[in-house]
Amino acid sequence: MPGRLEVVLDGQQPEDHKFMSPEEDMKNFQKIVGNLMRDAQMTWAEIWDALMGTITNGTIILADAENGAKPKCGWAEYLEKLWLLKHYLDYTRKFAAGDV
Repeated sequence: MPGRLEVVLDGQQPEDHKFMSPEEDMKNFQKIVGNLMRDAQMTWAEIWDALMGTITNGTIILADAENGAKPKCGWAEYLEKLWLLKHYLDYTRKFAAGDV
């Protein structure tokens, strides 16, 4: 459990302030990236599931897909999930590069 938050006045750290070791910093980084990528993978699974049975059977595109097939969840939700997946991937890339 993290300690309580303290207000730092005039940019002066308390004398008992501890900095994370590089190992602790790396573990935190790995946990954050792991959570972001898990969410991205879950979103991808939802996107794929929306296509199952209507557009693909998992390995090939079905012939009926040419006749105006649509995802099970509807196009609006499907496109929202695509946008969410893009967000997870963009943020993970920026986070890994130290740009956030």
